[in-house]
Amino acid sequence: MNDIQVLMFTALSLGFIHTLLGPDHYLPFIAISKARNWSTRRTMWITFFSGIGHVGSSVLIGAIGIALGTSLSKLNGIEAFRGELVAWLLFAFGVGYTLYGIYKYIRSSHHAHLPTFLMPKKVREHHHLPVTEEEAEKVNITPWIIFLIFVFGPCEVLIPLLMVPAYTHSVAGMAAVASIFSIGTITTMMTVVYLGHKGFSFVNFKHQERYVHLLAGVVILISGAGMVFLGW
Repeated sequence: MNDIQVLMFTALSLGFIHTLLGPDHYLPFIAISKARNWSTRRTMWITFFSGIGHVGSSVLIGAIGIALGTSLSKLNGIEAFRGELVAWLLFAFGVGYTLYGIYKYIRSSHHAHLPTFLMPKKVREHHHLPVTEEEAEKVNITPWIIFLIFVFGPCEVLIPLLMVPAYTHSVAGMAAVASIFSIGTITTMMTVVYLGHKGFSFVNFKHQERYVHLLAGVVILISGAGMVFLGW
């Protein structure tokens, strides 16, 4: 087994391990998909594209940096900065979604006393009341927020441990190693999200619908807090 083959095997292993050990790679998708009642197909597509954004950004930074002769310390510094940024972004998203969950809970508990524009969407639909354009747009905002957060998220091990050593052999070898790492990462993300999504489909939340957004927000908040304060 030559050096490139060793790096390829290492890339696949690290793609699996670093994803599995990082709850932020899958918990937000599982929590939001349940809260938003996403289908399995929709959940998988959002996870897939977020995974591409996640690994693709690091691959792009690494490839450009190596081509320009940027030092490894500077590339590591860029990835470290992105790591801190995405941790705070996920934490902020968790705080915001938790507050949204609290608002949804209060609103669903007292919707009978609220004016039409403050009533929950399901209540308005039941009474054939119009859904505001602003609320309709919110349905499409959450996936984009998650995608952008993952684009900012670095794969810390990719550039120093895989791309740089592979580049010393050949550009083709570097491309192969980066591709295998990407496949390992995205496949692991989608597998765990799929299992979590399917697992929750057997849990009856019918009597806890008022809490589901709040619970999703708390899960995301914990993931973000783990990155910010515990270095997950």
